[in-house]
Amino acid sequence: MHSAEPPSRRPGPALLFGASAGGLAVAVTLASRALADGAAALAPVLGFVLASGIAAVAFLQGWKAARVGPANAVTLGRLALVSLFLAPLADPGLTQGATGWGLFALALLALALDGVDGSLARRSGLAGPWGARFDMEVDALFGLILAALAWRSGAAGAWVLSLGAMRYLFVLSGRVWPRLTAPLPDSLRRKTVCVVQIGTLAALVAPVAVPPGSQYAALAALGLLTWSFAVDIRWLMRRR
Repeated sequence: MHSAEPPSRRPGPALLFGASAGGLAVAVTLASRALADGAAALAPVLGFVLASGIAAVAFLQGWKAARVGPANAVTLGRLALVSLFLAPLADPGLTQGATGWGLFALALLALALDGVDGSLARRSGLAGPWGARFDMEVDALFGLILAALAWRSGAAGAWVLSLGAMRYLFVLSGRVWPRLTAPLPDSLRRKTVCVVQIGTLAALVAPVAVPPGSQYAALAALGLLTWSFAVDIRWLMRRR
């Protein structure tokens, strides 16, 4: 008689993550078809499938220590919302009129949910490094897409891409200066600046966000984000 498979090796969490991603992929498909046509409708679906696929691979590699839980489910839902912004990125005309206001509302919803998943993780006792990394990567992707959308829609110049790409530049810098790869302590300043960054980029989605006001707002957020990264870099470089 064969013994039962140890609980730590049961693929239940991985299957649940895959099922959740599959269900959300259907939702993204329906929402994107209602939002746009052609390539603009296809972009969110492909983006979500690719991003959730990468997340699934990471989950499978560390699923023994990770659980889906309500917090990661919310983060996965945020990823689905974020992927919808690939539609106006492919067709910037969608940022105008009623559709533009709808996208602005979706951006605010995604921003609000960013505070929900962390709270759920702490309250449920399921907070862990995988979930924290997943949340951070969704935030970074959201910022990059919104920054690209701000540029494509004419709310700001190409320089606004740096507002969404700064974390990726920081990660790449860690390959040159290994000290930058060390873990950072928890910081209210960093969290606050992240909210300001995403909030500003979300505001640039609104149809009323036009130059020069939109450019001033983006420039102010960029200055604040640059300062925050400078503080962290200084701390890491001085750390022994």
